[in-house]
Amino acid sequence: METIKGKSPKTVQEYFFDLRTFFRYMKIKKNLTAVDTEFSKIPIDDITIDFLSMVSLTDVYEFMNFVTIERENKNAARARKSASLRAFFQYLTNKTHQLKENPVQELETPKQKKSLPKYLTLEQSIDLLNAVDGPFRERDYCILTLFLNCGLRLAELVGLNLNDIRPDHTMRVTGKGNKERMIYLNSACQKAIEEYLKVRPNPMSVSDKKALFISHLNKRLGRQAVQNIVQKYLKKIGLDGQGYSAHKLRHTAATLMYQHGNVDIRVLKDILGHQNLGTTEIYTHLSNQQMEDAADANPLSKVEMSSSKHKKSE
Repeated sequence: METIKGKSPKTVQEYFFDLRTFFRYMKIKKNLTAVDTEFSKIPIDDITIDFLSMVSLTDVYEFMNFVTIERENKNAARARKSASLRAFFQYLTNKTHQLKENPVQELETPKQKKSLPKYLTLEQSIDLLNAVDGPFRERDYCILTLFLNCGLRLAELVGLNLNDIRPDHTMRVTGKGNKERMIYLNSACQKAIEEYLKVRPNPMSVSDKKALFISHLNKRLGRQAVQNIVQKYLKKIGLDGQGYSAHKLRHTAATLMYQHGNVDIRVLKDILGHQNLGTTEIYTHLSNQQMEDAADANPLSKVEMSSSKHKKSE
């Protein structure tokens, strides 16, 4: 699925977990496993096409009832399971033709409430940037600046390479489904990158040499490490334990641009790399100039690292 449909490794893994749960449930329902077998220990390597051909829409609705009551799945988790099953059985019927009928063709997806995204205020965002210090000050400041100005996803930031930073003040970002987009770098981003590159370590391994952000081990900075960096500074300004994360900085960037910059919602969609406009509308094709104006409209675009703090030794 990762190769065929361009799904991210994380999405593919989630689909696998959903299908595994469904297969285990079905084996219990069809009395194909011992009653005292722990759910997580039920094997699924014996699932066959004949077994799958017995699945009915009723089975699937009963499975949804099971994950709601027994596993306390919320609407979002049930919606993803519906998507996983729909993609799986559609593949078996329409692509490989191993099944004659699709049992989930009329499966309804649980409706999800659109909740407002959690984000930092402008004042909190500035406090977060001003809280950066320590031996990796330039790197950490650059990371937070890109999150808050460009609205990057965590995986997008971690995946940035040196050659993604272009001389025309744009940045190439590889988003979901390996789709590339260009983001304009405002003056704050340009300055933060410039200051970081002055002190960026030079990794020994070939694979890490191209990475933009490097850890203290001279390797590409990983997702968890970036999360830890974000949490470190959130804690410094008293926002730890309140549901804020690296992804909430993406929400912050989008919200600040929309609220303060009079940015067209369609421009915001392109900046964030959303596939559908409906995803972006929660924050209420265009020319390159409009996208550049949107980047500059972020009120943090002029905030640069203070020279008053001194780097601490390790």
